[in-house]
Amino acid sequence: MLNLIREAIPDRASAHMTCFTVSELERKLALVLGLPIYGCDPSLLHWGSKSGSRKVFREAGIDLPFGFEDLADADDVARALAELKSRKPSLRKAVVKLNEGFSGEGNAIFDLAEAPAGPTLLPWVQDRLPSLAFEARGMSWELYQNKLRAMGGIAEEFVPGTMKRSPSAQFRIDPLGGISAVSTHDQVLGGASGQIFLGCRFPADEAYRLDIQTRSAKVARVLAKKGVLGRFGVDFVSVRDHAGWRHLAIEINLRKGGTTHPFLMLQFLTDGRYDTEKGQFPTPGGQPRCYYASDNLESERYRGLTPYDLVDIAVVNGLHFHAATGEGVAFHLIGALSEFGKLGVVCIGQTHERADTLYRRTLEVLNQECA
Repeated sequence: MLNLIREAIPDRASAHMTCFTVSELERKLALVLGLPIYGCDPSLLHWGSKSGSRKVFREAGIDLPFGFEDLADADDVARALAELKSRKPSLRKAVVKLNEGFSGEGNAIFDLAEAPAGPTLLPWVQDRLPSLAFEARGMSWELYQNKLRAMGGIAEEFVPGTMKRSPSAQFRIDPLGGISAVSTHDQVLGGASGQIFLGCRFPADEAYRLDIQTRSAKVARVLAKKGVLGRFGVDFVSVRDHAGWRHLAIEINLRKGGTTHPFLMLQFLTDGRYDTEKGQFPTPGGQPRCYYASDNLESERYRGLTPYDLVDIAVVNGLHFHAATGEGVAFHLIGALSEFGKLGVVCIGQTHERADTLYRRTLEVLNQECA
């Protein structure tokens, strides 16, 4: 297999590897092949963990939720939760996160609304810790404890708000240390407490997209000094009050993410380019493009559909991407369609409203065809 890979590369002197994420295994393969990797060295991945992210945010001088990192076990978590409540008596909820959790599935909510004050607080927290409300389906306290001991975690305030968003910004650091803004998104979240990644809208809301980009650039400069390379994303939780939008940085993903492939699909389908000064994506003709993307379109009804069926359905119903108009739906993850009834979509339109309409129309058509 290694020989086949070598033979498939015409000129290894000008080639490199690019991966969704870089682990020790990808690094080993790169060394065997004699190729550089355009991605973060595994020795630096700590800066993309939940604990490492909080340290980078402080170094970058941007706001983050009140909390504690480098928690090694259940005792550490209990003490951190008790300290959160002691220092912030009005706090009603806290969130515990596994350092290497992704898509929100390593998160769990702890209810502090009825917590007592004084010396009984810590024992109260310890007694109720096994009752954490886990985001991941099928998660148990025993399994969560094992994961916590293996990878560590954090505990921080759960940020409340009647109008709350989860924007993110994507950046790239090149081999010379140059920093480039790639995109901004508003993440679409679900799950028991709205922490599971379901999809995204591009670009992020005009009210704050450039603010998010500016804050993330500060993070990028810190990471570049540490030797980080390749694509990464910075996630925020944003709350609107009488004074405007307040942004708190919550996580760094030192890898490609759920927002990477939709953006690349937009880029290659339209031949446009991201405008960092406006936070928009104009086509070569100067028209803006937006999209709604999801890799969690799933239904029992879709099982048995082949990729050929999907393409037929899209074309017959006029959903497919039209090069002439620069709008339409691009499908991905279709290898999982027949067996699991799951696929991904990128719905591209001139406005957010148009992209959302295409997404709703896609759901409607698929459900009708598979009824």
